[in-house]
Amino acid sequence: MDKTADVIQGTLDLLILKALSIEPTHGWGISDRIQRMSRDVFRIGQGSIYPALHRFDNRGWVTSYWRTTENNRIARYYELTAAGRHALSEQVARWRSYTGAVDLVIGAAQQPNIS
Repeated sequence: MDKTADVIQGTLDLLILKALSIEPTHGWGISDRIQRMSRDVFRIGQGSIYPALHRFDNRGWVTSYWRTTENNRIARYYELTAAGRHALSEQVARWRSYTGAVDLVIGAAQQPNIS
């Protein structure tokens, strides 16, 4: 059975921000970090990562700079700004509220007299 899953709409930004909160990295590094952190459940392609990073740059959530990678290649590295850390905090709070509400609905569906 394939254990990979699609990222739920609206969570891509949260996952990328969280990956960047650990340390600055390049686009492929972000994708790899999310894959490793999710134990290979999420595999996010570059076609999703780079448009999100462009949005983040426009919103002031990241800064970027060119640097040599561990494989001796030049890559653009992305780093969270204070605004990006604040956005991550807001996204985490929103996610926890959402999943808490889903848990309430799932639990309520098992109880006979909920209206």
